[in-house]
Amino acid sequence: MSTTTRFPKQDSRSEITAPVELTLPDGRLNPAALGWARSPLIRTGGIGPRRFWGRNKRWEYWNIMTPRYIVGLTVSAIDYAAVHEVWIFNRDTREAVHRAATVLPARGVSLPPTLGQGPASARAKDLRIEVTEEPDGVRMRVEVPRASVDVLAEKPAGHESLAVVVPWTKRRFQYTVKDVARPARGTVTVDGTVYDLPAGESWAVLDHGRRRWPYDITWNWGAGSGRYQGSVIGIQVGGKWTDGTGATENAFFIDGRMHKIHEDLTWEYDQADFLRPWSVRGGGLDARFVPFYDRVARTNLGIIAAATDQCFGVWSGAFTTAGGEVIPFDGVEGWAEHVHNRW
Repeated sequence: MSTTTRFPKQDSRSEITAPVELTLPDGRLNPAALGWARSPLIRTGGIGPRRFWGRNKRWEYWNIMTPRYIVGLTVSAIDYAAVHEVWIFNRDTREAVHRAATVLPARGVSLPPTLGQGPASARAKDLRIEVTEEPDGVRMRVEVPRASVDVLAEKPAGHESLAVVVPWTKRRFQYTVKDVARPARGTVTVDGTVYDLPAGESWAVLDHGRRRWPYDITWNWGAGSGRYQGSVIGIQVGGKWTDGTGATENAFFIDGRMHKIHEDLTWEYDQADFLRPWSVRGGGLDARFVPFYDRVARTNLGIIAAATDQCFGVWSGAFTTAGGEVIPFDGVEGWAEHVHNRW
């Protein structure tokens, strides 16, 4: 299927400043939703009419990065299945507690019609995830064999996120919210030992998605959160999957304020050795990423297949704002990934 967008590219550069519906009543992409916003203004309750059943994908992915543990949790529904995952990785021992569940048909899963308008939850054998909005942030509670998580992703005053619509066609499009550099507090418990998240060194990142994707797609995603020279730095970069659409999911954050990057970025990395340094450049960003761990996942079920290399490591470099200010950064932890899916 062609991924050529039928919408003017300049529309995807427009900033959205008021709530708008993602879809028209017939389920096709609403042209008024094309663009980006500094908060999740786009309403997505109309994503799933029956005529598009089987192509709708909805999920919440949260990552929590701390000096000792990296936590990833996913609550998702893809019409015909609920697919969930919890991954708790000990950076010191390189051991992980991992639980994944695919439930056919989809049941035991709840996702809000629009981000912020209700909880996300998953129930499956040996897995429970609850993600709820609270006055000062988003609380994540997780229970799997051997481990539990109770963490609040704080939302400081003035904190911005990137919300963007990526159009391929009127029937194939993605709405994503990438929310990086949210301070995290709470506990991770593994084998009865409670770990308190260190203040100022623990960060949460959200990937919220509501979409209808092409069947065969490759993407890059990178994110970073940390402090440098007294400021909170957030990095959000993507590539490949947005090519040719006129939209990007690229932004740089300093102290919660977003600088949108409209240009496609140049990604350089070695697919034969993902642990070699990466570089991501363009739109004022000149970033280097040095991995310390590659989380590899491979699935091949014939029609459905996935290959993921999610590399965790450290970002450094500089960002030049539209006004010419150069903002250096170093020691900002996060990840960069290469994913190829057929789904």
